[in-house]
Amino acid sequence: MTLDSFLVDVLACPCASHSPVRVLESCVECVQCSTTFPIRDGIPVMLIDDATAGPHGIGGTVGGRT
Repeated sequence: MTLDSFLVDVLACPCASHSPVRVLESCVECVQCSTTFPIRDGIPVMLIDDATAGPHGIGGTVGGRT
């Protein structure tokens, strides 16, 4: 999936750290907590209710630091 680079630059994970995201094939992923958010009809859905939590939870990191 290709998203406008300006949009990707302003998107941030809704977790407490508001980390940037990277675009994967069918979703965007938080660079800190690996939570993924779906892309529907070319629009990233950055809602926690629609997210798939990363291995340490939404906003979590290795070692439990947020």
